[in-house]
Amino acid sequence: MALTDTTHTTAPISLGKIFAAPFHAIGRFFVAIMENNSRIKRVDALNAMSDEQLAERGLRREDIVRHVFGDYMHI
Repeated sequence: MALTDTTHTTAPISLGKIFAAPFHAIGRFFVAIMENNSRIKRVDALNAMSDEQLAERGLRREDIVRHVFGDYMHI
């Protein structure tokens, strides 16, 4: 005859996880903001272009960030 254990136990919540949870949430918040930033999307789109396509726009790969953020960061 086989016996089946139907009890369910949960692991105790560690104090470290409790203190780390707000910092993880804040980190996820900032990542979400950056991923949805239109300037970051523009940098990603330009980075996806070939060097020839960038040259047609008068850009070099090393100037992409300066081009996108230049008016905002004064760089």
